[in-house]
Amino acid sequence: MTPAKRLHIIIICVVAAFTIPSIAAAQELNCTVEVNSKQISGNEQVFQTLQEAINEYMNTTKFTPAQFSPNEKIDCRLFLTVKEYADDVIKGDLQIQSTRPVYNSSYTTTLLNFKDNKIEFTYREHEPLVFSETTMESNLTAILNYYAYLILALDFDSFSPRGGQPYFDRLATIVQLAQSSGETGWKAFEDNRNRSAVLGAFTDPNTVGLRDLYYQYHRRGLDEMSVSPDKGRATITSALDALNKIYATSPMSVGLSMWRDAKLDEMVNVYSKGSQSERDDVYDLLFKLYPTEQIRLNDIKNPPPTR
Repeated sequence: MTPAKRLHIIIICVVAAFTIPSIAAAQELNCTVEVNSKQISGNEQVFQTLQEAINEYMNTTKFTPAQFSPNEKIDCRLFLTVKEYADDVIKGDLQIQSTRPVYNSSYTTTLLNFKDNKIEFTYREHEPLVFSETTMESNLTAILNYYAYLILALDFDSFSPRGGQPYFDRLATIVQLAQSSGETGWKAFEDNRNRSAVLGAFTDPNTVGLRDLYYQYHRRGLDEMSVSPDKGRATITSALDALNKIYATSPMSVGLSMWRDAKLDEMVNVYSKGSQSERDDVYDLLFKLYPTEQIRLNDIKNPPPTR
């Protein structure tokens, strides 16, 4: 799907989300699911069943009122590593990734690359996974709903200024319901990388500028580079100052590490043909934020030769 067509979908979807919430919709995600249970000995069938259940849930649940054709679905990936399993309780971590296409190119850019280390839920083999917008059916479905809406929110934000607002609203509801349950990974201020903290990184007044960065970087930056690489790159350079502002008020925000994990390697390519002064400015900005990433940052300042 082209960015222009995705933008058209976003406009329709945002309007529908506020006016006709019950409208029928085609499913939005093209989600690859993998459950890795190599650290656990014993019943492997339950994990295969779990993988199939999550795969069906993520790829058949209609999360929005938008109409998506098969080639318009958002590509994403869930990789669950099981570390403990006893009495139907599964503990581990979950890697979540999503991408979106860049205008007039075959290139896809990463929007989300995040590992949730606080995964814990109860699952009995063949237990149905039930979707609900208003209740918390289980901690597993709450986690899946949370990341489905985060994927959607960031994708929509990348095409339209704060276009993912309806889905950040859904995320807030999910977090509120889950906090009342007492389940792991949801409590406010419990952990600066848990699901409550991730939502706060995109919605708190001191860090909400991260959402504007997603739009400027992707729609005004990457999408413009096929027409004018210099103009698109200049927009990105200017937009990155949002990270500086977040760091000044919230240096421990998980949003900063989420941006690093999704974008740092890509920026080496973005600035490979930039001027030396432009590369120096970006290096100086990012080194203050990510001093332990000097090797990768050096590749921005002095790009490796192309082969």
